[in-house]
Amino acid sequence: MKFILIFGPQAVGKMTIGHELAKITELKLFHNHMSIEILHPFFGFGFETWRISDLLRREIFESFSGSDQYGLIFTYVWGFDLQEDWKFVNEICGIFESKGAEVYFVELEADLEERLARNSTPFRLKQKPTKRNLEQSKQNLLRSAEEHRFDTRTINSCLLKGGI
Repeated sequence: MKFILIFGPQAVGKMTIGHELAKITELKLFHNHMSIEILHPFFGFGFETWRISDLLRREIFESFSGSDQYGLIFTYVWGFDLQEDWKFVNEICGIFESKGAEVYFVELEADLEERLARNSTPFRLKQKPTKRNLEQSKQNLLRSAEEHRFDTRTINSCLLKGGI
């Protein structure tokens, strides 16, 4: 089995790349908003959405990793300055590794101007209803770009397993 984690900041193209990769392989795509969109109508973007989303994702990973499927693509906005994100990534990779899966990391990047343009593409808005409030989505993208680090430029690759 293969587990591919596609990561990068918002609107960099993770879901689009994952979708195209799933079309040409036997890999299944589980993009990060699949769990968020289920919970958002009940809890908004509050604590419960993130808590339950993490639980749901872990359950899916546990079940999928034990199946006879070829592999899974998961997309994730990984804040490299956030210890809880490192913990989550290490846990989900561990789930797959414990079942003998090969784990791959794919980092995507684009400049802020390009990401702002991509933030309102029809495919993105169709797949992610919570992004349809374009002004709110834009402000969230800009705020998170100022507050967090979403790339590995200054991280030694051997640290990927150990966290910050």
